[in-house]
Amino acid sequence: VQRHLHFLTVLLLLVLWAYLCSHGDGLRALKRTTGGRRGVALTLTGQDANGVPLRRSKRGWMWNQFFLLEEYTGLDNQYVGKLHSDGDRGDGSIRYVLTGDGAGTLFIIDENSGDIHATKRLDREEKAYYTLRAKAVNRITNTSLEGESEFIIKIHDINDNEPKFTKDPYFTHVPEMSPLGTVVMQVTATDADDATYGNSARVVYSILQGQPYFSVDPNTGVIKTALPNMDRETKENYVVVIQAKDMAGQMGGLSGTTTVSITLSDVNDNPPRFPKTPESSEPGSTVAVLRATDADIGRNAEMNYRITSSDGPAMFDISTNRSTQEGVITLRKPLDFERKRSYTLRIQVENSNPDPRFLRYAATTDEATVKLIVEDVDEPPVFDRVSYVMEVKEDSAVGTIVGSVSATDPDSSRSPVRYSIDRRTDMDRVFNVHPGNGSVFMLRTLDREENPWHNISVIATEFNNPRLISRIPVDIRVLDVNDNAPTFAAYYETFVCENTKANQRIQTVSAKDADEPIGGHRFFFSLAHEVSGKANFTVRDNKDNTAGILTRRNSYSRLQRSTYLVPVVISDGDFPMQSSTNTLTVRVCTCDREGNMQLCNQEALVLTAGLSTGALMAIIICVLILLLIVVLFAVLRRQQRKKEPLIISKEDVRDNVVSYNDEGGGEEDTQAFDIGTLRNPEAIEETKQRRDIKPETLNPPVRRTVVLPPAYRDNSDVREFINQRLQDNDQDPTAPPYDSLATYAYEGSGSVAESLSSLGSVTTEGDQDYNYLSEWGPRFRKLADMYGGEDSDGYRDS
Repeated sequence: VQRHLHFLTVLLLLVLWAYLCSHGDGLRALKRTTGGRRGVALTLTGQDANGVPLRRSKRGWMWNQFFLLEEYTGLDNQYVGKLHSDGDRGDGSIRYVLTGDGAGTLFIIDENSGDIHATKRLDREEKAYYTLRAKAVNRITNTSLEGESEFIIKIHDINDNEPKFTKDPYFTHVPEMSPLGTVVMQVTATDADDATYGNSARVVYSILQGQPYFSVDPNTGVIKTALPNMDRETKENYVVVIQAKDMAGQMGGLSGTTTVSITLSDVNDNPPRFPKTPESSEPGSTVAVLRATDADIGRNAEMNYRITSSDGPAMFDISTNRSTQEGVITLRKPLDFERKRSYTLRIQVENSNPDPRFLRYAATTDEATVKLIVEDVDEPPVFDRVSYVMEVKEDSAVGTIVGSVSATDPDSSRSPVRYSIDRRTDMDRVFNVHPGNGSVFMLRTLDREENPWHNISVIATEFNNPRLISRIPVDIRVLDVNDNAPTFAAYYETFVCENTKANQRIQTVSAKDADEPIGGHRFFFSLAHEVSGKANFTVRDNKDNTAGILTRRNSYSRLQRSTYLVPVVISDGDFPMQSSTNTLTVRVCTCDREGNMQLCNQEALVLTAGLSTGALMAIIICVLILLLIVVLFAVLRRQQRKKEPLIISKEDVRDNVVSYNDEGGGEEDTQAFDIGTLRNPEAIEETKQRRDIKPETLNPPVRRTVVLPPAYRDNSDVREFINQRLQDNDQDPTAPPYDSLATYAYEGSGSVAESLSSLGSVTTEGDQDYNYLSEWGPRFRKLADMYGGEDSDGYRDS
């Protein structure tokens, strides 16, 4: 449709241009081209007042597109069109100028090429079209080569606005019991998109909430009643949600919603009625109140009520409210609307304190007839039994009907009942129930040995009122079938002596079966048929579900064969018969004359003591684990007690580099300090004593006399400074170890040594005499060894 409209627009412009050219009215004509950038040169002509033809230079306009899409999201400026004059020879002498709506801000023109671009995103809802004027001028003289040409840029609409309702919410009312199709109200939604282009503004209405009571016309938005005779006494207020969707309701359209609150107004459609007694009333509840009047006052106006007759024996009782003197009728038994819908009572009232003087003149009692009407209450379905017990064989196929349940609606409406299974009682979904007839059937196969009973609950729901439900337990028993073969009752393994005799019993075996036949188990034992001809042992059935294993030879050789495997076939007596072959292990051992075992393989000895191979392996593994735990514990305790060495290996020098903001005594100083303390100097206790000196209380510090070299003897301030620092370090229990170097930024005044740093020294080691370092005590021993010319072993502590 858009392409056809576009083609018709172009055709109309061509016809208009031809008409203007033929009549010579002097108006400018523009032609729009839809493909490429080919220009069409137009010769515009006219006449003056004297009829002399006027001519003007030809000019052609080139457009990429006449319409622009709104909300353009491209990164570059949107291309609008091209302005071109036939006088433009491409030498740059012509400059194009654009004026009008948004010129220079929204729309810009390339003064050399005449290309027009839009610089911003345009919104049709803000401005639908722009009127612009363009002209070509001489770049040098700035004179217009032609008159201005006016053109319009129309913004193409896109669907970027959703429909909006004029109100939200709406409130209205409609009379109850209105016929089908009664108009309730009309809602209106507007769309800001262009209604003349496409379906962006074509709105279609639909109802999201409020069915099946109301409907809405998709084109007009008129809301009507969809059900006749809606009763206000049943439901008074309705909430309807209406949706308006553009694009004629097609997929991808935008939508808006509104809420309509509809109230049913009352009409006189109910006659007055006396109150009724609901059948759901509990025994002891009040069903009616009577009031008799007495002209007397005070004690003389007190009265008593009693029931003299009733068509429902022992159904009701009456008592007197002493504060109001009213007769209160209460219920003694449950009511049932389906059995009896009304009751008639004869009530008598009399004075509680009659005056004997006036008994002969006036009656002291009065009677009234009371009719009680039972009101029907919607009750849940009622099952015909209190519980159900069903049976099914374990080999039954999937889909087999196990049984059925039945429930009916006790109300007079006799609403249909729908059945379902409470899945909380059947999590594995073994059973299901037919929703219509209540037949319970299987969804999965059964195994009596795994679960002999299944306890499920069946729910009965009233079809017309799903809120009314009843549930009943259903117990399903799985009947046994003979689908398991008998086996040995235990693992049997025995031994036989080498010097045994034939037909000697060496073992008694029994059997077990997972099935439970009604008549009890009956097992048959025999030797496997394939070995019966060359068997070394025989099987004797004891007819009591046990069998004896007998020897068949007079002697057995342990050296020739130490172990025999006896295959025993066990069969049951049920139908179909099930059987299995079980193996008895017999080991050959050396025995004494009394038959006591003396020599056998190790495994047989263990088994004789009552331990199997698996049990023996478990014991050995446990012992090994306990031994491993003990060893690990001992190793850990030993490592905790072991002192950490200063250097773990010669290659690992990381423990030698200790950062504690002071220089240590070197690699030889390993006995005077704890390496763990140096690694964490902040964690040292303030009261911890050094291990290389005696405590102050036992051996007070001795002031040392340091012999300075002759160059430093005249510097009294330096000598005093060093002596003070030595004394302080000797008295400090937390000071670094002995052979440590403490550096102080103090050289005294007029130091002859100048800087102690070797970086700026221009002399060699041979130019200096470091022998005096050995006289400074043990703290400078390492320096004396490194720089001194002779060993300084002769020092002593001062």
